[in-house]
Formats: sequence, structure tokens, C-alpha cells
Amino acid sequence: MQEIVEFLKSAGTYFLATADGDQPRVRPFGTAEVFEGRLYIQTGKSKDVSKQLQANPKAEICAFKDGVWLRVSGELVRDDRREAKVHMLDAYPELKGMYSADDDNTEVLYFKNGRAVFSSFTAAPRSVEF
Repeated sequence: MQEIVEFLKSAGTYFLATADGDQPRVRPFGTAEVFEGRLYIQTGKSKDVSKQLQANPKAEICAFKDGVWLRVSGELVRDDRREAKVHMLDAYPELKGMYSADDDNTEVLYFKNGRAVFSSFTAAPRSVEF
């Protein structure tokens, strides 16, 4: 798990894919954190991405760095606990200008039934289940 989050953080930006009905949607993200042994990301409940994930929690993220790309797939599950929100906002203090652990908008989600695949053109793919 730590290898996955370190890759995402060092890549800086990754792309999250969701489904909007039958239309795929992809957007840049930048939050990744391990909390209680799970991989978490953060967004706002008022955003379309949140609505899409509540309708269909299956998602995939993809990041690229130094000739290697990482795909993480699974279901994203909302965690409304204050401590999960505090953990994420403490890891990304720059978000505290837009989000608060006590507002009704901050949303943290963790991967359930996760699978990460590290790939490159020079090595065989390597999978990690979590």
C-alpha cells in the first residue's frame, strides 16, 4: 500500500476515471493518503465526481512517472467520519482554505477491492491487491 501512495504522491497529478451514465469522465486529482490501512482520496460532495461515484462507485486512477504508469481500480467508498477527514486535510493543509472536517462538503473516499498494476515498456506488469 505504501508503495502505491508514494508513487501517486511523487507523480503529483493522477487522473481519476468515473462513469456518468454511459459516458466516461476523467479529471486530474492530487490527493492520496493511507489511513487505517486503506488508500484514500479527497473531493467535495458538491462536485459532479462525487455524484458519479455515489451512483456507480467503480473507479480507476492512472498516474505516470519516470517511464512507469500505475493504474488503481476498485470501488470508492465514502467515509464520513471526522477523523478520516482530519487526517486527509492534515496531510494536505493547502486544502484547508476550501475544505473543513466539519463542513458538509468535504468528502474522503477509500478504495475497496482495490487492485494496483505497475506497468512499463521495459518490464512485465506487477499487480498488488488490497
